[in-house]
Amino acid sequence: MPLEHKISQAKAKLLVDYPLFGTIASKLELVKNDDIESFKGNGIKLEYNSDFLERLTAAEMEFVFANGAMHASLAHEQRKNGRSGWLWQLATDYAINDMLVENNLVRPDEAHYSKRFSGLYAEEIYAQLKEDILRDELEYEADDIDDIDDVQSQNSPSEQIQEEQLYDEFAKAVFEEEIKSGEAPSSIERFFKIRCSGKINWRDELKAALERFHKDDYTLLPPNKKFLHMNLYIPSSISQRFNLVVAVDTSGSVDEKLLNEFLSELNFLTNTISNYQIELLLCDDKIISHKTFYSGDILEAEIKGGGATDFRPVFEFVERELQDVKLLIYFSDLEGVFPKEEPNYAVKWVSPKDSDVPFGEVIILRD
Repeated sequence: MPLEHKISQAKAKLLVDYPLFGTIASKLELVKNDDIESFKGNGIKLEYNSDFLERLTAAEMEFVFANGAMHASLAHEQRKNGRSGWLWQLATDYAINDMLVENNLVRPDEAHYSKRFSGLYAEEIYAQLKEDILRDELEYEADDIDDIDDVQSQNSPSEQIQEEQLYDEFAKAVFEEEIKSGEAPSSIERFFKIRCSGKINWRDELKAALERFHKDDYTLLPPNKKFLHMNLYIPSSISQRFNLVVAVDTSGSVDEKLLNEFLSELNFLTNTISNYQIELLLCDDKIISHKTFYSGDILEAEIKGGGATDFRPVFEFVERELQDVKLLIYFSDLEGVFPKEEPNYAVKWVSPKDSDVPFGEVIILRD
């Protein structure tokens, strides 16, 4: 496959899997530079070694573009504040890659990463790296001095700052839309300031989840009209059959009134999807029933069981019996035994109360 085609496919897939990273990456300038070993982003463009990209899997290439998108949106020159240029770039790279790994992107071996910096801001990582250098009496470029890698383009520093500001403003606008939809990447708040706009309605969160995951195919023809005014030609989503798994905790502690409200909302939302298949599982500490619903069917569940709560049978059933699952919505009070391992599909826990879960996201079912 030609490298250009491979790049195009990876960028399109990134847009579907991680809309925030993909949208920003769609504006990114890619520059071939076979004088470097792998890749580097400097806040303006993403430079890459063509042999390096050729060796990568599609998933690893998504990581590279997500890294470049983050570097392009973080206004490096503005945030540097007199720090050593190359060391600030390295610290930011560690922080970005840690966040991408946390969001389950596949990291190439060449990308900077250390568990030591897990969860840290770039400023904290910079301080630790600087301390390491001084402690080991290595040569250290003093703060307030730029190095040649600090400005990779022919732009003047002021022009670079202006370009970074444009990327920064664009990224924040996209990020705020992700926050509203409840689909922002994990730990992204380390890089952007969140402007909260009040409590998010659970119906909006549920709608956003369905809209994101039922768009399981993409094409560049026609382009998505939503972004044409920005001169962005982004793949449109075309729906094929949407496969969804809905599990209901039927233990004695589940509120039937809330369950009916949830199913009513889910029925309404699925009517906006032209072609779907829903696997409905009822479970307390074992699978009570399994029914399949198709487009136009009314999703109904009669409470049975009333025993203890064990979430594991549902995940075991999905692994054993179902294919191509992208999203599991689990209605529960979240008081039960969770699986030890996170599945390879998204999980949304719908609950009347907030609670810590080992994986997935909680949608709080209350007005």
